Amino acid sequence: MAEESTDFPGVSRPQDMGGLGFWYKWNLGWMHDTLDYMKLDPVYRQYHHDKLTFGILYNYTENFVLPLSHDEVVHGKKSILDRMPGDAWQKFANLRAYYGWMWAFPGKKLLFMGNEFAQGREWNHDASLDWHLLEGGDNWHHGVQRLVRDLNLTYRHHKAMHELDFDPYGFEWLVVDDKERSVLIFVRRDKEGNEIIVASNF
Repeated sequence: MAEESTDFPGVSRPQDMGGLGFWYKWNLGWMHDTLDYMKLDPVYRQYHHDKLTFGILYNYTENFVLPLSHDEVVHGKKSILDRMPGDAWQKFANLRAYYGWMWAFPGKKLLFMGNEFAQGREWNHDASLDWHLLEGGDNWHHGVQRLVRDLNLTYRHHKAMHELDFDPYGFEWLVVDDKERSVLIFVRRDKEGNEIIVASNF
């Protein structure tokens, strides 16, 4: 797997076809664009709609991984949860919508530890994760943890969610230009033509 931030061609192409031979390449463009979009107050997102749609234009040039890696939760960048706008309720709601978008979008998934339960602070390599957030009764952190579990189960169970990540046949926009309502709808397909329709409202 290559962490490579330029548009150098053929990173995930086999060497006998002139490529570098990596199986996958991190899609850092997707990561930056989507996080830039999600940090905006929802009232302003209609003016940045292309941050969510642009990634599909180059999606099939490589075998991409959608990364939310350790690089994104250190050095003053904040946790993924803290990048979301609004109060606590809004932050968690935005994070859940973002994870749903990530799991549905073509590409393999990379989620750094702590993100699966919405750790609220940056990663510190000298300290453990904030496991205490999962102690006691049900709370919003439990909810995010259950969501990630359910997204993984859905992803694994339905081939349309992953089988054609690197084939344009596996994806089709149904609604791509509803900027005013921040709505996006698309189809994911498997090789047999089975479909799942994904609707997102940000």
